[in-house]
Amino acid sequence: MRVLIVNTSENIGGAAIAANRLMEALKNNGVKAKMLVRDKRTEQITVAHIPQSPLLKWKFAYERFVIWKANGWRKHNLFQVDIANTGTDITSLPEFKEADVIHLHWVNQGFLSLKGIRRIIESGKPVVWTLHDEWPFTGICHYSGTCTNYQTACHDCPMLADGGGKNDLSARTFRAKQQMLRGAHIIFVTCSHWLEKLARQSALLIGQEVTCIPNTINSNIFRPAEQVKMRLQCNLPIDKKLLLFGSLKTTDPRKGIDYLIEACRILKEKHEALAAQTGIVVVGNKADQIRELFPFPVYAIDYVNDEKQMARLYNTVDCYVTPSLEDNLPNTIMEALSCGIPCVGFNVGGIPEMISHRQNGYLAEARNAEELAEGIRFVLENEQPEQLKANAIHTALTNYGETNVTSRYIAVYQRATERK
Repeated sequence: MRVLIVNTSENIGGAAIAANRLMEALKNNGVKAKMLVRDKRTEQITVAHIPQSPLLKWKFAYERFVIWKANGWRKHNLFQVDIANTGTDITSLPEFKEADVIHLHWVNQGFLSLKGIRRIIESGKPVVWTLHDEWPFTGICHYSGTCTNYQTACHDCPMLADGGGKNDLSARTFRAKQQMLRGAHIIFVTCSHWLEKLARQSALLIGQEVTCIPNTINSNIFRPAEQVKMRLQCNLPIDKKLLLFGSLKTTDPRKGIDYLIEACRILKEKHEALAAQTGIVVVGNKADQIRELFPFPVYAIDYVNDEKQMARLYNTVDCYVTPSLEDNLPNTIMEALSCGIPCVGFNVGGIPEMISHRQNGYLAEARNAEELAEGIRFVLENEQPEQLKANAIHTALTNYGETNVTSRYIAVYQRATERK
C-alpha cells in the first residue's frame, strides 16, 4: 500500500509535526508512505514538494486580500481564518499518481484550494482526511469558540468584523465546501474525541464517516533522561523548580499566556517559598518579549524545530503547563508525558483526554488562573513525584505508541480502499 500524506508544511506547526511522525511510523510498520508539502525544509527523500514558483506567495497574499476586503479593510482575525479560494492542483504530480491512498492533513494558507480538493475527490483515489482543527467542517474558522452556526450553515460569522451577515464570506465558503463534498466518500479522522463530537454535528459532514485516532509519538526520542545532566546541557539552573511553556507563537491569545502569567503571580502571593525557587522556561517565537511579565526568572528560548533538542528541554523541567483556551490534541502534552513530565492544563478541547486529574498532572477549570496556579503547586510540591512520572509515561505509551496508532490507520486505509 502506498500512502501520500499531504500537508502544507513538512515540520513547522503541530499538524505538520503530527503528519511527519505518522509518515515515519507508517514506514516503520511496513507501509510505503510519502509526504507532499508546499514548504519543504529538510533533505528527507520521502518528503516531496510542489513545484516552486513566485506564484505560491501571491496565492497566499490573494487569499488574505479577499479576507481583508470582507473585513471592511480591517485586520480583524486576518490570519485566524482561511477560505481556500486559490491553491495548487496536485493531481498531475507523479507522487499523487503513484499513491493508492491520499491522506490529507492541514492544507491551508494557499496550498490547496476547494477546487483542488474537489479534483482530488474526482480522481477516484481513496481519500482520508485527518482534522487537526475545525476548518474542514466550518465555513472559514479553525476554531469556532462558542459559535455553532456550522451545525446548520455558516453566516453572521463572529470571526469577521461587524459579525459578517447572512451572505458573508463564511456563508459563501460554507456553500462552496458543500459543493466540494457533494457525492464524496471521505473518511474523516479526528485526533481527539472532542473534535470528533464537533465534526459529527457539522452539516458539511452529514453522511461522511468520522472516526477518532490520536497522533503518535516517537518514544525513542521523547523518553526520560537524567534531569541535572539535561539542565547542564541546556544551560539551565540545577537549583530551581522549572516550569515549561511552549508554543509556535507564545503571544497567541488562544494559547492562554495571560492566564499563565496571572497564575504565576498568584503562586508568588500565596506560596512565597515555592515561588522563590521556581523558574519558567518559555519556548517559541517572541519568547523573549514576555520575559518581564512573569514574577519568576524566565529562560527564553526561540522556537525549537529539532525533536531531540526539544526532548532534552522537557527533561530539564518539573512540570509542563499548557493554558490553551481551545485545542485539539496538543503534541506538546504528548511529548512531555512521554518524557515522564506531569502536565497542567485547562479542561478544554482534547486536553482532558490526555491529562488525568491528579494522576499524571492536573486539570484546571477553564480560564481560571487560581486553579491553574493550584495545579502547578500540586505538581511541584507533590509527595509522590515518581508516581506522577510513571503515570505520565504509561499514558503516552498506551495511547500514542506507534504500533497502536499505525494499525488503526492501516485499517482506515483498507476501508477507504474497499469503498472504491
